[in-house]
Amino acid sequence: MRIGIEAQRIFRSKKHGMDIYALELIRQLQKTDFENEYFIFVKAGPDRCLEESPNVKIIEVKGATYADWEQVWLPLAVKKHQIDLLHCTSNTAPLLLNTPLIVTIHDIIYLNQSFSGGSLYQKLGHYYRQWVVPMVFKKARKVFTVSEFEKKHMVEKLGQAHKIESVYNGVAEKFRPYSEIEKESIKAKFNLPDEYFFFLGNTAPKKNMLGLLKAYKGYTDQIEVPLPLVIAESSREDLNKMLTAIDGLPLAKHIHLTGYVSHDDLPEIYAAAHCFIYPSLRESFGIPIIEAMACGTQVITSNTSSMPEVAGGAAKLVDPFSENDIKSAMIDMQFSNGIAAKVATGLARAAAFTWISTAEKVQANYIA
Repeated sequence: MRIGIEAQRIFRSKKHGMDIYALELIRQLQKTDFENEYFIFVKAGPDRCLEESPNVKIIEVKGATYADWEQVWLPLAVKKHQIDLLHCTSNTAPLLLNTPLIVTIHDIIYLNQSFSGGSLYQKLGHYYRQWVVPMVFKKARKVFTVSEFEKKHMVEKLGQAHKIESVYNGVAEKFRPYSEIEKESIKAKFNLPDEYFFFLGNTAPKKNMLGLLKAYKGYTDQIEVPLPLVIAESSREDLNKMLTAIDGLPLAKHIHLTGYVSHDDLPEIYAAAHCFIYPSLRESFGIPIIEAMACGTQVITSNTSSMPEVAGGAAKLVDPFSENDIKSAMIDMQFSNGIAAKVATGLARAAAFTWISTAEKVQANYIA
């Protein structure tokens, strides 16, 4: 069987959740499925993180924008290579293509609200998904999503429960506890403090960076020697705008920005942190929660959407809309005992999520 997998953005240097999902899925299929022939449709990029093998061919498809790549050039490539089944991995898919379709729809938050905040690129992406996803959902033979929370939400909004299957994300093997020597090395590379809270997010409103900064302000006001806050994937300009909005520019002395962190460096930054904070307003899954746990790090995350389901009792849950709740959790994590027990619980929880399991469940549907 000739199976196509859409992985448009996996070769870009700055990868995010859906890119990691596609890449890890393909890597597992490449190692385990030699009965089928896989054609990976990508856009050229600087990080060639996947190589061809006897069962995997990489097809570079040109396109000026995300939309024309997907709606014009991808269908032509699929027809050219006589694909029997196409799996689109990032919410959207070609609308004018007769090839049998499977799609992974990670979330449908954009169907329930107008765009608020964020960049122009994020705004365009929001409205593109709002337009395409309902039609793709009807067209697809099978729809994967990444949590029971999101499946329930999708059934309520789009119906057709029979075609939706919840398949959890996994954790790559490099997310593991690291030695003290390795932790010191990553601290030196990024000039990190000895102990710190770690926040991985961006300026998308749902990531709740502003809410975290409000909570951190209250935390630093209350604690005599506060732990620094390390923030990845944010610019000094974005940070200063948010700090200005909350009258918090003096906080800058406690905040360290790493810029974008590659997926290779991320595990050690998790591992070296005193605590990972992920107070997102809404997630369909929340891969960073289990990545941090797998690295032996305590986690604070939200009590909303999929996050309690994923954390499974191994994280401290907070109301992400309450800066006081987040602040109190930070204080608790800094001073409470029982870190070893929390770490052990987190490691056990993270071990339940593997990309091998994800790939097996997905591949079973390719041949069903």
